[in-house]
Amino acid sequence: MPLNARMDAVGDYPFDRLRALLGALEPPTGVTPIPLSLGEPQHAPPAFLAETVARETAGWSKYPPMRGTEPARAAIAGWLTRRYGLPENMVDPETMVIPVSGTREALFMIALAAVPETKNGRKPVVLMPNPFYQVYLGAAVMAGAEPVFVPADSENGFLPDFASLPEDILERTALAYYCSPANPQGAIAPMETMKTLVNLARQHDFLLISDECYSELYYGAPPTGGAEACAALGDDGPGAMRNVVVMNSLSKRSSAPGLRSGFVAGDANLIKRFSRLRDYGGAPPPLPLLAAASALWSDEEHVVANRALYAEKYVVAEEILGGKYGYYSPAGGFYLWLAVGDGEAAARALWGDAGVRVIPGEYLAREADGHHPGAGYIRLALVHDLETTRDALTRITKVL
Repeated sequence: MPLNARMDAVGDYPFDRLRALLGALEPPTGVTPIPLSLGEPQHAPPAFLAETVARETAGWSKYPPMRGTEPARAAIAGWLTRRYGLPENMVDPETMVIPVSGTREALFMIALAAVPETKNGRKPVVLMPNPFYQVYLGAAVMAGAEPVFVPADSENGFLPDFASLPEDILERTALAYYCSPANPQGAIAPMETMKTLVNLARQHDFLLISDECYSELYYGAPPTGGAEACAALGDDGPGAMRNVVVMNSLSKRSSAPGLRSGFVAGDANLIKRFSRLRDYGGAPPPLPLLAAASALWSDEEHVVANRALYAEKYVVAEEILGGKYGYYSPAGGFYLWLAVGDGEAAARALWGDAGVRVIPGEYLAREADGHHPGAGYIRLALVHDLETTRDALTRITKVL
């Protein structure tokens, strides 16, 4: 039967490609496998998460409201205001915030709400860094837009330069995804870059999606956020965050990927439209999980402790990998982006000879204009405890 042909342009997801690459290959006998391919935090979440869910059992018998609860929206708006030093009433929790079931859903669905049939009479464009979180591509293609891959490699500090794109592309741009700290390279965009992006979105009338899911994993100054850049440009009150939406979640910040809890905040007109779309196809977080999320957004102590655990692992990574594979210690996130020459060959060797599972960088990027910024790299997620991380990195040096 006829099916949606747009799916063919997306192709297989990176982890499906990795399974196909490794095939029947097994790790060595007697070696405990260590998966570093998936960015799934393994640190224990704070105890009050489970305690809060256990207290809120009455919520399991109710359908959750599509726009979340008032306490959840208030907790998110309060966190944004405290974290980024925003004007007190800049983020209106009633009109500018929606709790969502993880940002994956929101990053995809928002393109369906925001991308028009045409932009200035032509096919719309969605900008994304290259490499990129693969949901960006799926969203762009399924929304009927042309994806434009903007290189984020060592030559530009691993940050894409949207402002350098031709006017023809910018005039067709309907939406731009920007991730800081970057996945997978860990680069952090400075304030001036974020302000430039906001101004660019307003000048060319497109939606800027600031993906800030790794914002609380940093090892120097806290990363600038999209809302913070808007405030620096004078935003406050009605009309604040025009053309800008920020997204964040509790998966990395609070080591709670299974909670599937995040938020979308920003341009009130877009939030209203996004909310209407979710009325038809969204899955709101259950009430007990919203209560837990509210508690997590209101607490910073566990976040500081979580960040310290990652910082310890980067010290070990520097000791073991320093001077090899183009190693650098990233400014944020929890990945390593290592230059190994042939990512697929390295992934097979590490799994078959050392029981360490990594993902080739070329699966996380696309070739554009004859350049493939993911080729020759592998990505490692430092999500395990310190000793497991040390073991995995040591195994890598013995194979590659």
